[in-house]
Amino acid sequence: MSATPATTDTSTPIVEAAVPNGAVVPGSAAHTDGAWADRPIPVQTRSGRFASTDPAAFPAVTGREVDWKLSPVQALRPLIDGPLDGSPYAYLARETPGASVDWVTPEHELVGTAGTPEDKASANAWASTENVLLVTVSGDEPTSITIGRSGLDTAPRAGHTVVHAKPNSTGLVILQNSGDAQLVENVEIVVDEGAHLTVVSVQEWNDSGVHLSSHFAKIGRDAQLKHFVVSLGGSIVRVNPSAHLAAQGADADLNGVYFADAGQHLEQQVYVNHDAPNTKSRVNYKGALQGEGARTVWIGDVLIGRTAPGTDSYEQNRNLVLSEGTRADSIPNLEIETGDIMGAGHASATGRFDDEHLFYLESRGIPEEEARRIVVLGFLSEIVQHIGEPALQERLIAALEAELADGADARSAANAAGSSTAARRSPYVDSQPGAAVATGTDHVSSEPDVAAGVTGEGTAPGGTH
Repeated sequence: MSATPATTDTSTPIVEAAVPNGAVVPGSAAHTDGAWADRPIPVQTRSGRFASTDPAAFPAVTGREVDWKLSPVQALRPLIDGPLDGSPYAYLARETPGASVDWVTPEHELVGTAGTPEDKASANAWASTENVLLVTVSGDEPTSITIGRSGLDTAPRAGHTVVHAKPNSTGLVILQNSGDAQLVENVEIVVDEGAHLTVVSVQEWNDSGVHLSSHFAKIGRDAQLKHFVVSLGGSIVRVNPSAHLAAQGADADLNGVYFADAGQHLEQQVYVNHDAPNTKSRVNYKGALQGEGARTVWIGDVLIGRTAPGTDSYEQNRNLVLSEGTRADSIPNLEIETGDIMGAGHASATGRFDDEHLFYLESRGIPEEEARRIVVLGFLSEIVQHIGEPALQERLIAALEAELADGADARSAANAAGSSTAARRSPYVDSQPGAAVATGTDHVSSEPDVAAGVTGEGTAPGGTH
């Protein structure tokens, strides 16, 4: 597993190339070699993607694009290019010292400072939003605030939230989502110099909920952002966080935990841009899948730019498959444009529940379903316990236990129907080069994560890549 230093000059303006029918592909460049002269070159790097707040600037989404090819595009059409209700919605937030919530206009000075949409759905939401929800964290004492949304109904809707941590402030912001929704939104996170901010986005939508969310974070000098994506409910949930480490000493700690049930699609496309000296990032996402048609997608992109000497970066994704008929896609990518770094690495692993570990626990008198619960919760709770908010952690652990209980009920029903003797179908696993794949007990572990039956390869955090 290796990373090849990029040879393109990222300071060169992007050229829009015309295709034979006269259309223009944003972010592409004209090829000059023979028959390819009139054809666009696809964007090869995450940093080269086209960005705009105007949905009309993007070509029609076909599902073949690099950022849409693993998503159920047809089911998302109303949010990608349909009309959206961008009016203010009802939310619940308790008054908290050191934190405030207000509606502001899209012309507010903070809007657009953290990022720009890179896909048509995000741009559609940006252009459709009438008011922006501004969450401000200030003061020297740590503060915590929860923004609850549960009454969005089933009409296609747009949203825009800005979370701003003022210099040297410390705060926890929880974005709690539940109920019905057909929502596409942008969340901007601005962390000023010396601030320490934790943002937790919890998706516990009803079974029919559809949610597309782009999170853009800009982290200032010696500031730290801890970001968590917790996706449990909903039919289709796609949360794409990006972190721009824009000043010296910036620190990004991006985490995620997800549990996909039958027919559920949970997706995360993570991007970390090291753009300043002595910055640090850690990306750690873990997920579980159970039930026919359960689907997860994780894509992790890390760019270490020429302006980022002294970078320390590591990303990993682990998936635990609990039943047949599931699919997990896990794709880590790493771009390095400077050799002067502390360390960089990535790892990806997807594996089935290991019967050997189940047998080990059962041989010590632990019933089968309790043994499953212990192993899976031990695998996923690492992320939850990293949040640092006991009440929220306890509630999320209870939600994960409920997911496992549903799986236990399904297995009991299947066994009663005699399906346990039917032909077994292996899960689909898609891991890019550099990832270790485990589809049974026949594997060699390279990490102490074997309690969950998952193996992985990659350099240790802080090691060279």
